[in-house]
Amino acid sequence: MNTYNVLVVDDEQEIRDAIEIYLKNEGVKVLKAKDGIEALNLLEECQVHLIILDIMMPKLDGISTTYRIREKKNIPIIMLSAKNEDTDKILGLQVGADDYVTKPFNPMELVARVKSQLRRYVTLGTYEGANKVVDLNGLILDPMAKEVTLHGEVVKLTPLEYKIVELLMNNAGRVFSINEIYERVWNEPSFNAENTVAVHIRKIREKIEINPKDPKYLKVVWGIGYKMEK
Repeated sequence: MNTYNVLVVDDEQEIRDAIEIYLKNEGVKVLKAKDGIEALNLLEECQVHLIILDIMMPKLDGISTTYRIREKKNIPIIMLSAKNEDTDKILGLQVGADDYVTKPFNPMELVARVKSQLRRYVTLGTYEGANKVVDLNGLILDPMAKEVTLHGEVVKLTPLEYKIVELLMNNAGRVFSINEIYERVWNEPSFNAENTVAVHIRKIREKIEINPKDPKYLKVVWGIGYKMEK
């Protein structure tokens, strides 16, 4: 792995230090903060490629911190929580987190998720050092603004819809299978993902196509998957 900076934000020093040990063994440089305020200050001062962020923290919790980060930056965020509740997970993902790990966690699993997020961040064109605007005949992806516009009008996408559009537009012309879309966007193994992906594709089409039943941009390749037309 190349040298990347990972910001670990947790109010428990033992957890911050433990994560640092494992990530340093992978050649990752670790920055540490004990709350959301400290994390936001570090983000202004340092280049950060990924954030590991606890939900329950004093001063500024993980949900509020993620919301503030997403106003400006597209850095991958992995959330940590002592709670194994779907409501926490859903809320975290809705405000813009990319992944979710429940405490107590397996350190090697966390390292694997960090690697996966960094790889996707860099190779799929969302890395801020490699951001580029993609224009597909009026459908425009601006990764820096984390925004999609259609003929100048902002398309209101959910975080998951945005990730699907981002994946397909950054690889326009390439066909992605349903399983590959699910694994890249949801960042977990695909199991009965057809309906989940199909529902999101339908909603995206309703937002970007003049006639969703005869799409101009987001095309189905029967028996294979989906692609964004060049």
